Amino acid sequence: MERLQTTELAHYIETFMEEHSVPGLAVALSLHGQTIYAKGFGVRDLDTKEPVTPETVFGIASVTKSFTAAAIMQLVHEGKLSLDDPVNKYLPSFRLTGCDAGKIQIRHLLSHTSGVPPLLRKEELIQFHEHLDYLAHVEFAALGEPGQYFSYANDMFLLLGAIIERVTGRLYRRYMTERLLEPLGMHRSTFSLEEVARLSNVSTPYARRGANQQMTKVAWPTLGNYEVGGGIRSSVEDLLAYGSLYVGGGRDQQQEIVPAKGLAPMWQPVHRLTKDAWYGYALKTTTDYAGVTLVEHGGGQPGVSSNFGFVPEKGVVCVVLSNMENVPIRKVWLAAVNAALGLPLAHKEPDAPLYQIDGEELDKLVGTYACAEGGHLRLFVREGVPVADVAGTEFALRAAASDTLIFTDSELPLRFFFKADRRAWAVLLGMRMLQRVE
Repeated sequence: MERLQTTELAHYIETFMEEHSVPGLAVALSLHGQTIYAKGFGVRDLDTKEPVTPETVFGIASVTKSFTAAAIMQLVHEGKLSLDDPVNKYLPSFRLTGCDAGKIQIRHLLSHTSGVPPLLRKEELIQFHEHLDYLAHVEFAALGEPGQYFSYANDMFLLLGAIIERVTGRLYRRYMTERLLEPLGMHRSTFSLEEVARLSNVSTPYARRGANQQMTKVAWPTLGNYEVGGGIRSSVEDLLAYGSLYVGGGRDQQQEIVPAKGLAPMWQPVHRLTKDAWYGYALKTTTDYAGVTLVEHGGGQPGVSSNFGFVPEKGVVCVVLSNMENVPIRKVWLAAVNAALGLPLAHKEPDAPLYQIDGEELDKLVGTYACAEGGHLRLFVREGVPVADVAGTEFALRAAASDTLIFTDSELPLRFFFKADRRAWAVLLGMRMLQRVE
């Protein structure tokens, strides 16, 4: 990266942090395994004013999912399981009330295509057998057959941790630490909050709370079994080492950890998210971004916004971690990737097309949509313009197609689903499918 690009990137990040009230942020880039940029911005704690560095520990949230997927791919390579295996081959007590659990394969868990919608979280459950009992009794309306629809279902993804325990005979955390974190030298990465408390240079998570949106310290979520999809705390430096697996052919410093042919299926398109983006196995792929492939995954938790990814053709890895929730951190990630690729920092995917939607088409979309995990969207029309109310905040929308509305401020799509051309019965908001409730 030229000095001019580095200076521009730092200015871009500082402006972003000011605009979104982000206390602290770290960003790092590597090229073919060599760090080319690593910098901390802001503070890890607003009271102590201690600065963020590339070694600062943050939550990484759902970036954890790709670690679990990589562990599954290790076991596939070793011949210990197949992605086509039904889940209940390894978890015989796996039952569901809303659909036939016997049809759900390991690949459906990895790609969030099981047909199970987002469910009410039970973070107090800390053993997998407790979660299997919960799943056997919780009532829900299935989205469809396995493979038919995409939607985050964290209660299904965590079953991959149970499968890892069943196949290896080791605790999930222990297997992940021994087979991935330790071989990669990720010594500032852990699932354990007790270990986080003993580390130095750890970020304090922040969120905006209350009617006046006051900046507030929040506790690290304990997660329980959901740690399988969101429990790692790490630094941008450690995550560059992890990223080297994907651009280095499954190797780190000549030590083979996962064979390249075992990892590559993770970013092959499985289910289309938008016109240009697909979901694979715990990784999202944009197949043509200025002539290269973007592979990534974001994450969000109380006090955490994160994005990790790589450009396989160029050997670029990029990581951005912050201690503020619900900020569009991918904008910083994309600007950093652009800097590494020699593109303008503001370069992005083409905007969705403009579509002149008529009143009849809009009427089919209007309504309230929700999921048991807590997602809630109310869509209505004000003076002929569609508006989304998400968690009490209103957003203006525009149409990109008869089944797709776009948030005008962020270009985030809302994709609606129909049966027999009647009113929409569901909408994909971000990574979650919400079903119509009224």
